[in-house]
Amino acid sequence: MDTSLRVKRRHKVWPEALKREIVAACAVPGASVSMVARQYDVNTNQVFTWRKLYAEAPDMAAPQLLPVIVTSEPSAPPPSPPPPVPAPTTDVIEIELPSGYRVRIGSNIKAAALRAVLDALERR
Repeated sequence: MDTSLRVKRRHKVWPEALKREIVAACAVPGASVSMVARQYDVNTNQVFTWRKLYAEAPDMAAPQLLPVIVTSEPSAPPPSPPPPVPAPTTDVIEIELPSGYRVRIGSNIKAAALRAVLDALERR
C-alpha cells in the first residue's frame, strides 16, 4: 500500500474555556446534550466525556437539593362494619335472577310490590 496516499487525521483541539461553556450549556434545565452538541458542532460522545471530566469542577453549578417536609397523614377512621346479615327464617323466600340480582322476600310483602320490584330488575 502506498503510504503517500494516507492522510493523517488530526483531532480538533478545543480550548478548555469552550469545553466548560459547552458543559455548562448542557446543565441548563431542559437542555439536551445532543442539541447542545449540534449547536457547537461537537460529537455528542465528546460532550459526555467533557461532562464527566468537569463534573467535579468548582466553577460548575452543582445541583441543589430541595427542602422536603414530611408530615404524618391524619389517621382515617376505621371502616364501619358491614350490616349484619339477617338470619334466615322459615318465612323468607330468596330469588336469584339471571342478571345476578338476589331478592329476599318476607311473608308480609304484597304481590303488587313484588311484581314492581321484579319488573324493575328485569329491565336492567
